[in-house]
Amino acid sequence: MIKNLLRGLVPLTLAVTPALAPAPAQAAAPVLLPDALSALPVADESRTGYTRTAFKHWNAGADSTDGCNTRQEVLIAEAIEAPTVGAGCSITGGKWLSYYDGQEVTVARALDIDHMVPLAEAWDSGASGWSRVKREAYANDQGAATSLVAVTARTNRSKSDQDPAEWLPPATDHYCRYIGEWIGTKLRWGLSVDTAELEALKTFADGPCEETVINHQPAE
Repeated sequence: MIKNLLRGLVPLTLAVTPALAPAPAQAAAPVLLPDALSALPVADESRTGYTRTAFKHWNAGADSTDGCNTRQEVLIAEAIEAPTVGAGCSITGGKWLSYYDGQEVTVARALDIDHMVPLAEAWDSGASGWSRVKREAYANDQGAATSLVAVTARTNRSKSDQDPAEWLPPATDHYCRYIGEWIGTKLRWGLSVDTAELEALKTFADGPCEETVINHQPAE
């Protein structure tokens, strides 16, 4: 399936940049995608004990004084036309581009905030051993602009908890961006990949996306 999807895919260069707040603990270091992938540990996955409530979200966000939660802060940050923010951080107006499917959205409630690496996948890949505090930090991570992304609800729900061996965005011209953000998030949080996931990622990292650059920023 992946080989068929790759046909006609134009190599892209992607700079995955961190958000402005909070300030990173370490400066982001540019890394080519194959090098970033090679730095990920490979391990079998286990979902034993997983519950979504193990990851507290949405919390008070990066700015606990603005009256907005993480979801609302991400919506405001990712808008391509700024919305009006009212009392209680109510969001009206504005415009967003859901890069998974290339759709423009003008109603905030039509968007989901996707965890680039889904919570269940993170659990399978190492987060099961984290403290609840670290899992909350992961679920609300705005320290890198690519950890959370506003996308149409239908694409987020189509993706569910699948990794790139099982699901890719409908917008084929954004595969390299998606693969770069997936690998960057796993690298940022020290998460592992399983063998099927690794092979799927290598298909892109060693092929049309090999010149893609991510800015690796370790989580605090």
